[in-house]
Amino acid sequence: MEFMPEHAPLTVVAFLGTAAFMAMASAAALVAFWTKRKWIGFGATTLAFLLTSGYALALVGVSLTSHEKTLAPGENKYFCEMDCHIAYSVVDFEETKALGDESQQTLPAGRFVIVQLKTWFDPDTISKHRGDGILAPNPRHAVLVDEAGHQFRQSPKGQAALAKLRGDTPPLSQPLRPGESYVTELVFDVADNARNLRVFVGDDSAIPERLLIGHENSFLHRKIFLALTAPGTVQARRVSR
Repeated sequence: MEFMPEHAPLTVVAFLGTAAFMAMASAAALVAFWTKRKWIGFGATTLAFLLTSGYALALVGVSLTSHEKTLAPGENKYFCEMDCHIAYSVVDFEETKALGDESQQTLPAGRFVIVQLKTWFDPDTISKHRGDGILAPNPRHAVLVDEAGHQFRQSPKGQAALAKLRGDTPPLSQPLRPGESYVTELVFDVADNARNLRVFVGDDSAIPERLLIGHENSFLHRKIFLALTAPGTVQARRVSR
């Protein structure tokens, strides 16, 4: 299974078209009222109100009918960029109560969970005319979420300790060419009682994503998660120090 945004180009066109019509209707209403042609002003205002209401209903309606999904390790969650798609998937994960050698250990508040997250530029999602140019993925963040809904963000001290132990891995912002991929190691400080952890990878920006019909960041839309383990699997590898 995988998750691919549905009709992503159409939702962008719908948003831009609605915004453009709103701007023109507002300008027409202002001019009409200024020139004392009130019937034109009221007509433009009414049309703008009806279009905005229709768009808002579609936005909320699609969000309310969406479903939460959890993808298994190795399954791809896609994000629509300007002219292509970037896919994310969980490769593996590890747990540890400390990072570093015995003389200089970094300790978590709970336990460190290290997730290996793959970023892949899917070459099958681009136009044949695009070429082999590089793409810098849009700014994104990753959090761990447990079965109770508690969120755990990346641990800066854990990330620094892992980098000292193994070296740096590519950041999520590293550019790619079509077909290229890389694996990023992300360190989270997770409570000891947190269970059934899943990764949520999401866009950092709020606008215009919050206003795009069917976008994961839109109002009330359900989220897509990446599981750390396949169903029935509970054991994680331990970090070798």
